[in-house]
Amino acid sequence: MTTLVIRGGTVVLPTGQRPADIAVENGVISAIGSEVRDQGEIIDATGLVVLPGVVDAHVHFNEPGRADWEGWEAGTRGAAAGGVTTVLEMPLNAHPPTTTPAAFDEKVAVASQKALVDFGLWGGLVPENLGDLEALHDRGVVGFKAFMSDSGIDDFHRVSDGVLAIGLKTAARLNAIVGVHAESQEMLASHGAPNPLAWCGARPAAAEVAAIRRLLVCMRGAGTGVRAHVVHVSCVEGLAEVNEARRKGVAITAETCPHYLAFTEDDFERIGPPLKCAPPIRDAATREALWDEVLAGRVDLIASDHSPCPAADKHKGEHDIWQAWGGVAGIQATLPVLLTDGLHDRGLSFERIAHMTATAPAQLFGLYPRKGAIAVGADADLALVDPGQRWTFAPEQLQTRSGVSAYLGRAFTGRVVRTIVRGKTVFGDGEVIGRPGGGQFVRPPGARPH
Repeated sequence: MTTLVIRGGTVVLPTGQRPADIAVENGVISAIGSEVRDQGEIIDATGLVVLPGVVDAHVHFNEPGRADWEGWEAGTRGAAAGGVTTVLEMPLNAHPPTTTPAAFDEKVAVASQKALVDFGLWGGLVPENLGDLEALHDRGVVGFKAFMSDSGIDDFHRVSDGVLAIGLKTAARLNAIVGVHAESQEMLASHGAPNPLAWCGARPAAAEVAAIRRLLVCMRGAGTGVRAHVVHVSCVEGLAEVNEARRKGVAITAETCPHYLAFTEDDFERIGPPLKCAPPIRDAATREALWDEVLAGRVDLIASDHSPCPAADKHKGEHDIWQAWGGVAGIQATLPVLLTDGLHDRGLSFERIAHMTATAPAQLFGLYPRKGAIAVGADADLALVDPGQRWTFAPEQLQTRSGVSAYLGRAFTGRVVRTIVRGKTVFGDGEVIGRPGGGQFVRPPGARPH
């Protein structure tokens, strides 16, 4: 029996956008079209665009172990407010990190009690856990995350090229993907002048390019079936390496993040520690070049890399940027940035927004077609947006635990007005109304649950 009807919206489907009504039965889309009958709850979407809910492939909620940095409840409240219906959470900065089966089980237990939206988990790839990769895969990780530079966390070590090659080969045998933080440690400065531009200069684009080239060598050495995903690419030169390799048949993909598309070094100088991240924010020319790549379809997906910390750990950098934690609290900003800076300012289509934020990540990490598209049989995960609404990000709208975000005070055109997870509204009328424990754990089809 139909329990929900969304009527009158412009629906962004895999085949394009068109006016349509959506019927939902038991949390799953049961019909799309003009003949849907009124049954159950009726949502009037007149004047709104209905997007597939965002599948954010890169978030850090830091729980268990560092819940004071964010936690699953605060993190998924932000997800709900941002139109994010599924999060794929990284193995760090939780303590312990998700590098063993026991740590995986512990995180699933915590997240199942606290998440407001659906969630999947990355496993870690570190020098110490090569023997645990298969067990993590069987439990249902969406991939394995590795750092080619220091992670900033003592219990999550970077990999050598040799360890990375072994991890890639193991993942290929499991038909799994390896996500890589690609900066060459040898090209990064560990200290410098106390201002934000010194941080940018200490982590040049060349360090990303060099790491991606080394990754490609490791992939060639690991044999057939190898897949890699380069996270948070901040420069067009890095994307060029990925796309050239792909033209040669290498199974490699890349993401960028809303903060690289929204901000420049000038903003970093003005905003300071809330915008510190690694790789760093680049100059205006690089931002525009990244947008050119997005518009040309040469960026596979957009992910927030939501990585908050206690406010005190950001304030430490007010007089010396090197003392601040590196990470941007941005899970609520992905759709607003793409609607404002993309759709309105540069002509990015709703179809591309849906593909990069929902369809592509769901496909890449084994959750499609259940997640990632508005289609009959898919979960009713939806983000309803008012594309013309003008608003300014105010502190009372921010869900992250610390209250710190580089996006505060930023003006947007285009706003998420309702978020629906499996047919249930978790955000609407400016309020998070989902409940902790409402999110479900999702895993790729190859998993063999313990």
